[in-house]
Amino acid sequence: MLIYAAADIHGHARRIKSLASQIAAHRPDILLLAGDISRRRQPEVTLDGLNRLGLPVLLIRGNSDPRHLARLLPSFTRLRSIHLAAARFGDVEIIGIGGTLPLPFHSRLGFKETETVNRVSTMLRARSVLVAHPPPYGVRDRVLGRFHAGSRAVRRLVDCRSPALVLCGHIHEQAGVTTTGSTIVVNCAMGRASDGALIRYDGRSSPACRMLP
Repeated sequence: MLIYAAADIHGHARRIKSLASQIAAHRPDILLLAGDISRRRQPEVTLDGLNRLGLPVLLIRGNSDPRHLARLLPSFTRLRSIHLAAARFGDVEIIGIGGTLPLPFHSRLGFKETETVNRVSTMLRARSVLVAHPPPYGVRDRVLGRFHAGSRAVRRLVDCRSPALVLCGHIHEQAGVTTTGSTIVVNCAMGRASDGALIRYDGRSSPACRMLP
């Protein structure tokens, strides 16, 4: 299965166009979005653009997405929230955890750390894909190249359950691929240097990841 992963669209029309161009070029089977998808106002405009891409889209909310984003999704047939839920696509199991922990800058969406992590922990397996908005603490999470701003809860979850793949965003300047333990972490934030990532994964062998310029 070919996965296209991206995050931090922030409702920008040019980023939706970039997604469409990459989808036309590479023909992925599914699009996974790791949060910060829309603007606070008129998120349905962004959702409509995503729905028109012509492939299944699984997503979670990020810290800048409006609270009512998930309630809008039933109007868009190709879009589905995977917050605290497991989805199976072929032989690949995908689990989402939306939101962020409190960070040193404004966040409209936080999660109750212990309760949320415990719920997700019982779902995760060694071959699972975890989609979270913030990176695990210490992995692709440096702000201004100086300090770590990732989630300690997500890091503990990854260290404990060792999913095959973590897709995240949030720290735009840290887009890229890193391995921690047996888990591959892909910060797929869109920005000047990245249009997200392509991942080939069959649910058994190690995911093969490539960042898109």
